[in-house]
Amino acid sequence: MAPLVIGGIILLIGGLVFADYWVAEPLGLTPTFVGREACIDCHQEESELYQGSDHDLAMDIATDETVLGDFNDVTFEHDGLVNRLYRDGKRFMVRTEGEDGEMHDFEVKYVFGVRPLQNYMVEFDRTPDQPDDEVARVQVLRITWDTINKEWFYLRPPDVDDKLAPDDPLHWTGIAQRWQTMCAECHSTNLKEKFNPETLTYHTTFSEIDVSCEACHGAGSLHVELANRKSIFWDRNYGYGLAKLKGEDPHPQIETCAPCHSRRGVIDDTFKPGDSFHDFYRLEQLQSSTYYDDGQIKDEVYVYGSFIQSKMYHQGIRCTDCHDPHSLKLKYEGNETCTSCHQHAAGKYDVPSHHHHEPGTPGSMCVDCHMPETSYMMIDPRRDHSMRVPRPDLSVKIGTPNACSGCHVADRKEKLPEGVAEKLHEYSDWLWLVERDDDATADQVAQLIAETDQWCDEACEKWYGEERLTPKVFAEPLAAFRRGEPGSVAELLRVVSQPNELAPEIARATALTELGLAGVPEAVDKAKEILANESEHLIVKAAAIGVYQNAPPSQVIRDIVPLIESPSKLLRHEAIRVTLDSGAFAQLAGSKRTQVQFAANEVRDTMMITSDRGGAHMAWATMLEQQGRYREAIDYYEMAIRVEPNSTGPRSNLATLLENMASQAGGEAGENMRKRAAELRKAELPLLARDARLAPKNAFVQYRFGLSSYLNGDYDQAVDSIQKAVDLDPDTEIFQTALRLLKEKIESEKIESGKNEE
Repeated sequence: MAPLVIGGIILLIGGLVFADYWVAEPLGLTPTFVGREACIDCHQEESELYQGSDHDLAMDIATDETVLGDFNDVTFEHDGLVNRLYRDGKRFMVRTEGEDGEMHDFEVKYVFGVRPLQNYMVEFDRTPDQPDDEVARVQVLRITWDTINKEWFYLRPPDVDDKLAPDDPLHWTGIAQRWQTMCAECHSTNLKEKFNPETLTYHTTFSEIDVSCEACHGAGSLHVELANRKSIFWDRNYGYGLAKLKGEDPHPQIETCAPCHSRRGVIDDTFKPGDSFHDFYRLEQLQSSTYYDDGQIKDEVYVYGSFIQSKMYHQGIRCTDCHDPHSLKLKYEGNETCTSCHQHAAGKYDVPSHHHHEPGTPGSMCVDCHMPETSYMMIDPRRDHSMRVPRPDLSVKIGTPNACSGCHVADRKEKLPEGVAEKLHEYSDWLWLVERDDDATADQVAQLIAETDQWCDEACEKWYGEERLTPKVFAEPLAAFRRGEPGSVAELLRVVSQPNELAPEIARATALTELGLAGVPEAVDKAKEILANESEHLIVKAAAIGVYQNAPPSQVIRDIVPLIESPSKLLRHEAIRVTLDSGAFAQLAGSKRTQVQFAANEVRDTMMITSDRGGAHMAWATMLEQQGRYREAIDYYEMAIRVEPNSTGPRSNLATLLENMASQAGGEAGENMRKRAAELRKAELPLLARDARLAPKNAFVQYRFGLSSYLNGDYDQAVDSIQKAVDLDPDTEIFQTALRLLKEKIESEKIESGKNEE
């Protein structure tokens, strides 16, 4: 064949190949959800691994195949209630206490989760005309099935030993046990809550009932379309048509997992796999209620907040380096999960010379030292993913836990009073008892923990000597600041500028927030420095904006108001909040004020993502008040009361607003406002009394009950409750001031009453 012909054929083939590559789908397409059945034919291995995983079993319809609990007409007793679990034909039934306090029969419609507990769910408020693909209000029973021990189990709320009242939010029929409010978003695929606050009804939908392929990879219609093309290339605009989770950058994968594996607030509910987490969620900081001072987990924080503190995270490790993404199981058995990467020298880590324990014992396992467990829901152990070196030296200095004491504190059980040791099943029980109680037993337990910490510290010093890793990390300055120690302000300010290996972003954000809340003047300068750094992490910048809440309005106008135009929704929202809270809004010129009000509507949209919570409507009503939009604020306070009638807050806020408006209105209109305010305060009082009873050690709750008692004319109760607040938190000035003023008022009225009698 002539060279010219061959060349022509090559050019023709090349042109066809290039044309095949160049033809692409137009930009701006929005893929739709197609379901896992569209994936199985091409991805059989992944599908087989997925079967039976926790994602696969996240939720299902109650059937003979999915229900694991014993419903063979058995009884189960808790708190004096004798509950019956039985079958009614194909239906699974539970006879238990309803929201009216009476015993009723409820059909279990859904099962939820599988290890270590399987939960059961009941649907309420379903209307006859509701479409089959919609779900009405669903409540999660606290009667659960222990799938490990094969027995019924009552899942108590943390630190609640008494029977829950039917009107308690924690009762299984209460809002804290509502599927849509607490669970649904992360246990189903493409979930849309669709709550109507006008009718107080749900019209919830999902594309698949459990956590399926598209929950992690994104809507799959475009991928399926591209896969079925007769082309040798994927699309040059869309690639595979799915989220890109396998590139060199680990963040897209980690932040695809993060929404369901973090403790966070939602700022935009349109998140898609592969998106940046911090553009859609507000990550909870290292609050003292959820983390210890060194960042170890205290309450359940769902891994992400811990993992981003770790060296692993900052070295580019991602979730699938340890976990199979489809079965969710660890990729390797035992220490090999860690030593598959940590092979620097043969046998450097997985040997007694490193861990100083007998091979095969718990102390020889990497995770027991570097990822200690804490049990939640009483029987569900979760590992701390901050993967830190055990620091008994910090335990001695500032009282934080450490993995060594986590095992060895049990060696001192025989020193405990009879009956106490049996209640302390694991290390967290010891720590919780000390934090919760203030009696002689708690003091003794605290002393035994301190002895264990000292023993562990001395052992580590002996084992590792000069090679021992004890860098000064953020824990010590943060603990000192929280305790009000001299010099702690300067130390914590230094933390804000430290590198990630000493103070990861979440710790620096926490430091800034706490400095700001304390009103430390130097914190504003540090915050300004942070905001000027274009490479600084968004969560640190958001915390820096929050510092300005106590700054003069002129500074807020200069440094913060411009940020309402930030490309980051997280920063925009924080800038709007601070502009309103600081009083700067009132000093803005007309056009700039209008701009802030317009921008604030975006915050309203975020708040209404959780429109089934009274707090969402109350928060927006507060922001409306700050803008002087009082009539709108009244409507949202009223909506908050309708949506969550047993919650505290909206009635008090509305009463205060009406009283302020009444003084301006005068006449009959003002009198009507005062009457309505009095009714609201009277209705709020028993709710605050309930909260004070349920949270006897929460100083602010006691203070609120005392203040409400005063406003309702019960001075004795007011003094008693505010005194409790002072006793619980003597450093909070507002509690001390309120108690002093109240006692002065009572004494003044007694003197005035005596004069009148004379």
